[in-house]
Amino acid sequence: MPRNVRCGLIQVRCEWSPEKFSLGDIREKMIAKHERLIAIAGKQKVQILGLQELFYGPYFCAEQQTRWYELTERVPNGPTISRMQKLAKKHQMVLVVPIYEVEMAGVYYNTAAVIDADGRYLGKYRKHHIPHCHPGFWEKFYFTPGNAGYPVFETRYARVGVYICYDRHFPEGARILGLNGAEIVYNPKIVAQASRDKDELLVADLNLDEIQQVRDTWQFYRDRRPESYGEITRTRAAANAAAAD
Repeated sequence: MPRNVRCGLIQVRCEWSPEKFSLGDIREKMIAKHERLIAIAGKQKVQILGLQELFYGPYFCAEQQTRWYELTERVPNGPTISRMQKLAKKHQMVLVVPIYEVEMAGVYYNTAAVIDADGRYLGKYRKHHIPHCHPGFWEKFYFTPGNAGYPVFETRYARVGVYICYDRHFPEGARILGLNGAEIVYNPKIVAQASRDKDELLVADLNLDEIQQVRDTWQFYRDRRPESYGEITRTRAAANAAAAD
């Protein structure tokens, strides 16, 4: 019998401007909007559900303003993760919850918490690769690069890894997630995968048995040559520095 897992993604618009609403009000409105879609996902028997990057507000990195630090929370001991834990338990659903994390004063991360279907907090992934470029991705102003490795979470339904948005352009971490046993990798991002002008829940049934079927033919882990990849950690600047010494 196929090992099927029903997975979902939520993509929503934030229609509330910080010029008209407080950041606290925006956070509450966005969480309430997601709660309604999580309930719909529960009725559709979704087992693993991912929310979008920085889900409880707009994508604020198009500007560089310290006011957005107000949206940071502790992970896992902040109010939003606690609220999501209750929903995960209620719907018997694994949740991938991207959040703006504060570790200590002035140290902030673009983080995703993973909550199991019984409401237990399993751990977090911190975005490693932080862009800072036009036309409006000024993320180094807001986020410290992730320092928690590439964890894989043993959930009730599957082994889940997480990458976040820009990370997807760097295959090295994704390969590590595979080596660590990930069967599904969620990539929360701000770029729409669903509708661009309305809130939407995407649902798909995944047959995890297909992983073994593919690997029986394409032996990527057998054929890779990690002993020959040392140069990937080198840069021309480092080589020039070594030569100068």
